[in-house]
Amino acid sequence: MSTAADPSTPRRGASALRDDDERGPVKRSGGPVAGLGNWVDERTGGAKGGRYLLKKVFPDHWSFMLGEVAMYSLVILLITGTFLTFWFVPSLGHTTYDGSYEPLRGIEMSEAYASTVRISHDIRGGLIIRQIHHWSALLFIVSIMLHMCRVFFTGAFRKPREINWVIGVNLLMLSMVEGFAGYSLPDDLLSGTGLRAAEGFMLSIPVVGSYISYLVFGGAFPGEMIIPRLFTVHVLLLPAIIVGLFTAHIILVMVHKHTQYPGPGRTEKNVVGFPMMPVYAAKAGGFFFIVFGITALIAGLVQINPIWAYGPYEPTQVTAGSQPDWYMGFADGALRLLPGFLEFEIFGTTWSFNIFLGAILLIPVMFTIAGAYPFLEAWVTGDKREHHILDRPRNRPVRTGLGMAAITFYAVNFIAAGNDIMAIKLGLSINDITNVLRVLLLVGPILVFMLTKRLCLSLQRRDRDLVLHGRETGRIIRTAEGRFFEAHEPLNEYERWPLVAYQSWRPIESLPGQDANGVSAGTARKDKTREALSRFFFTDRIEAVTPAELAAAQHHGDEHESLESSELETSAVEHGRAHGGELGFEGELHGGAEEVREGTAYDHQTQRADRH
Repeated sequence: MSTAADPSTPRRGASALRDDDERGPVKRSGGPVAGLGNWVDERTGGAKGGRYLLKKVFPDHWSFMLGEVAMYSLVILLITGTFLTFWFVPSLGHTTYDGSYEPLRGIEMSEAYASTVRISHDIRGGLIIRQIHHWSALLFIVSIMLHMCRVFFTGAFRKPREINWVIGVNLLMLSMVEGFAGYSLPDDLLSGTGLRAAEGFMLSIPVVGSYISYLVFGGAFPGEMIIPRLFTVHVLLLPAIIVGLFTAHIILVMVHKHTQYPGPGRTEKNVVGFPMMPVYAAKAGGFFFIVFGITALIAGLVQINPIWAYGPYEPTQVTAGSQPDWYMGFADGALRLLPGFLEFEIFGTTWSFNIFLGAILLIPVMFTIAGAYPFLEAWVTGDKREHHILDRPRNRPVRTGLGMAAITFYAVNFIAAGNDIMAIKLGLSINDITNVLRVLLLVGPILVFMLTKRLCLSLQRRDRDLVLHGRETGRIIRTAEGRFFEAHEPLNEYERWPLVAYQSWRPIESLPGQDANGVSAGTARKDKTREALSRFFFTDRIEAVTPAELAAAQHHGDEHESLESSELETSAVEHGRAHGGELGFEGELHGGAEEVREGTAYDHQTQRADRH
């Protein structure tokens, strides 16, 4: 629709059409922040990396937060540790306490202990920062442990993440050493007792133990060098290594992309989740403050390591009921469970393997086995593919059983660290408790492995039956002939996907031990070992439901579940169609070994032919 031009409006030529345009320098949008970002990008080229990071997609699952708790706890440790270094004095020089804590006033002590008491009672906010630091250290270690358990049981250590698994193993071991160095710094009676025990562990090392002890302590115990050296290790050396490993861990997570649990639309080539900006960044920032707040709440309400109650370290005294921090308890328990006959004398030299095996050798052996496991499993399976979809623990029964056996081994050793306290509190013989725990240490992991494996296989059978036959609804249908059937509701594709989306590994076939000329192969022994391990891992298994089996269950069924009469089948089908809507159910009707509709999982053509 056109309108006539207003004759009163003056006409302008083509050259005058841009008279009203604004002229001058082009104004950039975004303000000073955008300008600063553009300035930095022009000199560093960081915009490309920033875009990659901001668009990075992270899946959403509660178990992924365990690693985030460890990261946030590390940040809290660095912040609070920096605060404490302002007032802590890493020296074993003698001084007399004259602070505000009356019970210790006038007592001689080391400068390290006096400065720690001063932080707790005279520095504003010192005690709460000390306790936040200690609780964060415990939370850091336990979150790493739980995160590694999640990674192990779900198979997140497989290619290409073997390096990240090794980094995690080393992070856990270094964090335990860092924790021991940290709680040894105050030089109170409890930490001094721990250092005295550590010196005894060093002396148990065959041949070179005394040299190592003199090197660490700078002479005979206790000396005056151990606290300054521990301080350097605790605030400089180990934190630098831990932060470096943590940074490498996060970078590898970015490079490999995040793992995700099986589900519709999730493949080995994509990640289903939220991008870094704005969703994940907001959630991560909020979660950091939640971790910080809960840690501060615990530190404000629950007292930990009250060194003023223990007093300064005195080599002639030992605190009653002294125990190491929980993460070192398993090594102390192993030390108590080892029999005394492992100490013997040969050629005038005493060999204390009853101490060396539990206190020194156990930790590196355990962590070496843990670090080597991904490579062992990859060698057994021969799997060289990349994996970004996680396993359900029940679908890897042997791996899950081995993990639970290792946890049982750890738990028994941990419980043994308190055998003296249990004997006192329960009025039992410490020898009886120790002997029972020795038996449990040998038998418990085996029993737990077998039980866990059986449970996983049973859960797999349940999943298989659920996929093939549907979910029991509890609705009982009666036909006109008086027959009763239970209504089974088939799973939809979203519910079915996690139950079938896994690979069923089988034992490898027998490898030839000889070449074409009948000469024994050089790898014959290695091949036999691999065959044996493969049988151990995969002989007992439940095959995943294949599409063909699912189609057969829906359209053909098994022969042993036949109908007794075609009339019964027809009646049941008609009854189900007529009354299914009234019952609020649309699906299949099953009656144990009986079928109600032709062409479903329980349709049996063979027995009907035999009947006719």
